[in-house]
Amino acid sequence: MLLRSNIPNYAPWVLIGLLVWRLFSVSTSQGLQSIIGNPSLVKKVYIPRYLIIFSNNLANLIGSCLEFIVLLPLLLLFGIRLTWCALYLPVIVLMEFLIVFALSLSLASLNVKYRDFYQIWDIALQLGFFLSPIVYDQTLIPPHYQFIYSLNPLTQLILAARDALLYARVPTGFDMAIILATTVILLVLGTFVFQTLESKFSEEL
Repeated sequence: MLLRSNIPNYAPWVLIGLLVWRLFSVSTSQGLQSIIGNPSLVKKVYIPRYLIIFSNNLANLIGSCLEFIVLLPLLLLFGIRLTWCALYLPVIVLMEFLIVFALSLSLASLNVKYRDFYQIWDIALQLGFFLSPIVYDQTLIPPHYQFIYSLNPLTQLILAARDALLYARVPTGFDMAIILATTVILLVLGTFVFQTLESKFSEEL
């Protein structure tokens, strides 16, 4: 009851959070393994190696899109009335995909250099689940921690998806600004890490 915090339509509310989280967690976990899991593509075939990571993330994106498509009639069964604001969902999912790809560039590169790095990421994901408003309302966070908590891009993605689907609201400018800023920062960082470590991939696989 504490986690529910008297949230209306709790089941679809949680389901939206879980689908946003699943896209992030599954895509980054598999993206992390994409280089080390395809040594023949790295050593024997000349293709831009970032495409290995991109294609892995893209496959997960397609799977998640199908899950979101199934979600829409489920929301109707729960009595949720969808409005034109639901058209923001593809934008939200696309922005999450860009964050996933940017992060996967770093993760996949670091996992080649440090073979146990996936264990660190598994722990980070477990912490991330509880640091995101998936099964509890973010209003349960003490007021003096609210701003720091809001800087979590997964928080903003989940809130934006719920706004669009449950509350017929356009995602706030703050939500989108945090998501966009995170995307840019992670893309710059991911590109730098990937380009720095890419030359050693063949030797370390």
